[in-house]
Amino acid sequence: MNQTIHQKPKRTWKTKIRKFILGNTGADSPLAKIIIYILLISIGFLYIYPMLYMLSTSMKSQADIINPIVNWVPTAFYFGNYERAFRVLRFFPTLTGSLVITLVPALIQTLVTSFIGYGFAKFEFKFKKVWLVLVLMTFIIPVQVYMIPRYVMFFEFNLLEKPMAIILPALFGQGVNSAIFVLIFYQFFRMIPKSINEAAEIDGAGPYYIFFRIAVPLAIPAFITSFLFGMVWYWNETYISSLFLGSGYPNLQLRLANFVSEYSQIYASDTLLRINEGVRLAATLLIILPMLIVYFTIQRWFVEGVEKTGVTGE
Repeated sequence: MNQTIHQKPKRTWKTKIRKFILGNTGADSPLAKIIIYILLISIGFLYIYPMLYMLSTSMKSQADIINPIVNWVPTAFYFGNYERAFRVLRFFPTLTGSLVITLVPALIQTLVTSFIGYGFAKFEFKFKKVWLVLVLMTFIIPVQVYMIPRYVMFFEFNLLEKPMAIILPALFGQGVNSAIFVLIFYQFFRMIPKSINEAAEIDGAGPYYIFFRIAVPLAIPAFITSFLFGMVWYWNETYISSLFLGSGYPNLQLRLANFVSEYSQIYASDTLLRINEGVRLAATLLIILPMLIVYFTIQRWFVEGVEKTGVTGE
């Protein structure tokens, strides 16, 4: 009996090039993967470059900064820039003040907006959609529009230059970008099946019990995402801080804004310690450091929360 022997066709150089470009199915092309990796590495470098530049320059002495030969790696790691930045910023006392006007309003804002979002998602009342649109419009309206009447009101109640000027708006659902968090919770609570609430009501559970014992545990990703975004936005907020707090309440952001003038006053008599780029970037890195520590500590929960809520930051 004759047996037919099937020979595999020899791969020509054209076939190899075609497979390299298109792959077996068109989706597993080696060339496409190389291009994607190059793009991702390039984008990642664009984001990390400022941090690397700040870290490198903040470690340079004055001689290294003016030396054209020294680019990235200093001749010796110099920590004098950080010592002077610590002194000018009054870092630890000022850090405490910054944490108070960041963590407290961010936490209160998260709780209050969760109540509002749950109310819109689970209860029916007249003009519900109109009220929801009005709440979301507070995000569209420029913040400068309602800062003047708020400033006048806080002046009359003697709240200026006090942390309550930042905390009180968050308590009434008017914190930094509160409308976004209302929308996050509204969308998240809407995804919870009505049958869960109905079953709890049949068992005799009231609205507060259902919210705290059923809705909140299911919405943990939304709480984490809202709190972290709120914390970052409050930390980076300088307009509201300068308007309501001024120089009467210490915080790192305003210290950084006045860093050059305060540095010149402290080191005015020492010509060898004039301000330079290394000192400025050391101060900037100290301002960023607390948020970096928080992010790297809870990165996993933050990413999970963003994936489940579908929210992106600014």
